[in-house]
Amino acid sequence: MFFKSFFDENLAQMSYMVGCQKTGEAIIIDPARDLTPYFDTAKKEGFSITKAAETHIHADFLSGARELANREEVTLYLSNEGEDDWKYQYIDELDHQLVHDQDHFYVGNVRFDVMHTPGHTPESISFLLTDEGGGSGVPMGIFTGDFVFVGDVGRPDLLEKAAGAEGTASSGAKQMFQSLKRFKVLPDYVQVWPGHGAGSACGKSLGAVPVSTVGYEKINNWALQYDTEDKFTEELLEGQPEPPKYFAMMKKLNKEGPALLNSAETETKSIRLSQSEEYKNEQSIMIDTRSSGEFSQGHLEGTINIPFNKSFANWAGWIVEYDQQIALIAEENQVNEVKKALQSIGLDNVAGYIPAQEVEKQSGLESYRNIKPKDLEAEYRDHDDYIVVDVRNQSEWDEGHMEGVYHIMLGKLKDSLDQIPSNKTPIVHCHSGSRSAIAASILQANGYKDVLNLEGGFAAWKEIEQPVKS
Repeated sequence: MFFKSFFDENLAQMSYMVGCQKTGEAIIIDPARDLTPYFDTAKKEGFSITKAAETHIHADFLSGARELANREEVTLYLSNEGEDDWKYQYIDELDHQLVHDQDHFYVGNVRFDVMHTPGHTPESISFLLTDEGGGSGVPMGIFTGDFVFVGDVGRPDLLEKAAGAEGTASSGAKQMFQSLKRFKVLPDYVQVWPGHGAGSACGKSLGAVPVSTVGYEKINNWALQYDTEDKFTEELLEGQPEPPKYFAMMKKLNKEGPALLNSAETETKSIRLSQSEEYKNEQSIMIDTRSSGEFSQGHLEGTINIPFNKSFANWAGWIVEYDQQIALIAEENQVNEVKKALQSIGLDNVAGYIPAQEVEKQSGLESYRNIKPKDLEAEYRDHDDYIVVDVRNQSEWDEGHMEGVYHIMLGKLKDSLDQIPSNKTPIVHCHSGSRSAIAASILQANGYKDVLNLEGGFAAWKEIEQPVKS
């Protein structure tokens, strides 16, 4: 048997390839939209990808299942569990098999047994793998998707918070408790191959280790320590982070069928700097992907700074509207990777890019200032002309915050500008200064030209022993 995991650090998403070396067949579990890594691996190892399977209808990334089935002779194995509202709607045109609890199928001589494991979503399923071709009669591992992570379990509140399915958070938590009962009776040696690692918003305390075992999770995973449903559901629902805005669109697109990528389009066109004005309207957005330091020192007016790093796709999903045309400011050698990151969450409308070096050559660029915590206390806090805006998450705010400041989580800032008086100068901060730099660009693009960013954020503020309110 062949086994390989793939990790997309932009989404903290795990997918897997399993192949039968005797027959040359392979399956992809929870394929991402960028299929290149799977094809490259299959070619290198001598496999044909003949099947793909999904653990559930994903909310945090755009699935590559439809793309794969349209490009290759691939059979999709998809859940037929749960309510009618959460059934796949695009599969009639494709070779597929709908599966239920206790069904099984083979990839060559490798067996996959289906377990219905609702909780994160009603249709969620897991796959137990047994390498019968290698002579085993017991399962080696389980692909849990967003059911069980290393150190955590999937959150049950996304359908309610992101998709508007009222009342599903509580019922999902109860389903999760029952699903975990089935998980606990699996042999301790069974490996756990989750759908996400640390950094995903599909749980609240995911571990960074990519693989675990049932036995280890039974001892160390907080969610497997509860014997009563009420206490478990209360703890599971408590303190879940805000679901990114784009999650609702991902659910919709993955259910109805993601758009197929244009395989003929290999490069993104370059835009002349003189054309930048064409993208300064409500139907467009210009994203500057340079570092916050470079952006603060000089940028085109009206541009939004989302640095290209591991958080790029998440914040783009919060800030960019799906009907907006996107223009990028980026290093030329990063443009295609930036575009892939946007496509991974369905932001496909990239019109082109302006090379970063072209912007840096310009004169008369806009800028904003970073101030230190000691300056905030000495010069700005007691002046009526300034207001402090904390853009951290709700859980961070609840743990401690400055007194007398506004709290608007970064992802909601663009839609909450009416809460910030236009006659005040905002001073923005987060925990360390990274998110507040994005916030500063949003405010400046929307008319708050003198915005200030607190360097080092709330962490630096606490270091100089300033008062904190909880």
